[in-house]
Amino acid sequence: MSSKVTRFRLAVVAVAASVAVLAGCSSSSPSAKTSATSCAPAKGKVTLQYWNTVPGMDKVVALWNKKNPNIQVETKNISNDQYGILSNALKAGKAPDLSQVGYDELPNLRTQSAFVDASACSAATAAKSKFVPWTWSQTSFGNTGVFALPQDTGPMALYVRSDIFKKYDIAIPTTWDEYAAAAAKLHKADPKLDITFFDPNNAEWFNGLLWQNNAQMYSYSGNKWQVTVASDQSRQVADYWQKLIAGKLVRTDLANGSTQMYAAYQKDRIASYVGAAWGYSMFRDNLPKQAGKWTIVPMPTWGSDGASGDWGGSTVAFMKGSKHLYESVEFNTWLNTDPEALALENQLGGLYPAANAGLQLPALSKGVPYYNNEKIFDVFAASSKKINTTFAWGPTQKTVNLALQDAMAKATAGSGTLSDALSAAQSAALKSMKDQAIPAAAGK
Repeated sequence: MSSKVTRFRLAVVAVAASVAVLAGCSSSSPSAKTSATSCAPAKGKVTLQYWNTVPGMDKVVALWNKKNPNIQVETKNISNDQYGILSNALKAGKAPDLSQVGYDELPNLRTQSAFVDASACSAATAAKSKFVPWTWSQTSFGNTGVFALPQDTGPMALYVRSDIFKKYDIAIPTTWDEYAAAAAKLHKADPKLDITFFDPNNAEWFNGLLWQNNAQMYSYSGNKWQVTVASDQSRQVADYWQKLIAGKLVRTDLANGSTQMYAAYQKDRIASYVGAAWGYSMFRDNLPKQAGKWTIVPMPTWGSDGASGDWGGSTVAFMKGSKHLYESVEFNTWLNTDPEALALENQLGGLYPAANAGLQLPALSKGVPYYNNEKIFDVFAASSKKINTTFAWGPTQKTVNLALQDAMAKATAGSGTLSDALSAAQSAALKSMKDQAIPAAAGK
């Protein structure tokens, strides 16, 4: 995941933008597309470099290596600074053959000519039918090539300490209004107890909340990007969390996945978690003594349509400079479509597969012991079906996320509001595009 989604790996997920939007990203940089001219297999043994942030991925790679002696893969975990390490490697001309890249980072890296187009390999183009459609659209930039293969997604839900809610006779909330009321009731019953935490340094998580409320951050029309980061829908989300923060009903001093976060949950100081499908393994692996105390339910909603959001999810991208495209496609396709590989990735790393075959894994249809044998993946499957698939990321999303985080941190410290943070992010989006000569305007 991204640098602030310390789930050990993810960057935030994007849902499909239209061909025009994605083409708009590529048009901003004449050199954005790096086409491969050959997909000929190598003569002899090949060793590929694959960088990622997924726990247990070394065991998945070991399975491949055992079965494929002529295409060996060396894996490197870059979870401590995924984007920075990859960017530096690209600048130095030392990028790996393959790397995990979040959906929201794809447009940004493409403007840096970071990828090679693998469409010269028939196996790469044939893989399209193996993935959930919106994920493929992201990696192909509107069918302009094959720059990555989808790996996982992050449909969101609400993790609830059911024992705490039962103790204080509070119904599990189904709407955000009910969630706010539950927060007040919990805090009144025990001033040391908060319903959740708000991580100001996690723009990706916040973007997932915006996504749920149909807060379209970008669109493409009139030959330019329309930037609507600070839309009315976005401000509704910001104002909601601002009220919870002002009422001291949520904590703002915890980072997602941090030791401090787990300690707060361990001490029964937080009663719920607004998270994604991949988060199920976080609690299972870090809070083993709370087995049977957690339940996972649909995310609280804004309206009657039951819309959900998506946080996290990644691709495995074909990186510029790779000299072994054929072999990279072979491994990448196996990694993200083979049932045995997908089962290991779900078991060890908590990945919620983007491949159609992955969604049919036996493990995803069974009860999960840690969660009182509930079929939690049914909740995530339902969430996935209620995600707005027209949501798009802009070509300078990394810059926008950093600006949003900086302003949210100031807001939680008492300087400004979360709504002001949206305005700052909007300004950052427009300026960063202007600086790169990308046509953009403030949308309505």
